[in-house]
Amino acid sequence: MDTRDIVFSLVMVVSSFVLTYEWLGRFKYSPANSLIILSAIVMVGALAAMILSVDIRLRRIEKRLDEKERSLRINVQSIESSMDKKMNEVITVVDEAMDTMNRRTYR
Repeated sequence: MDTRDIVFSLVMVVSSFVLTYEWLGRFKYSPANSLIILSAIVMVGALAAMILSVDIRLRRIEKRLDEKERSLRINVQSIESSMDKKMNEVITVVDEAMDTMNRRTYR
């Protein structure tokens, strides 16, 4: 979690307080409105926490995908080198067989 995310969360909470306070101030202010302001702050704080939680989960999933991609790449490279060795062996055997066939035909 970056400090930028925390700052944005704090800005969300403060702006919800100011918005709710000013909006309710247009009507006549009463002590019961404090509960409305507190509820708005809690709601926006929970929303910020949920967004941060989703961000953390997405980063974790991205990290897992990168690890799997890296392991797949290594596996593909090892299979490629193994197949390359086998193909070279087969080519050597075929070349030897062709040489043998050519020698027999020229005799």
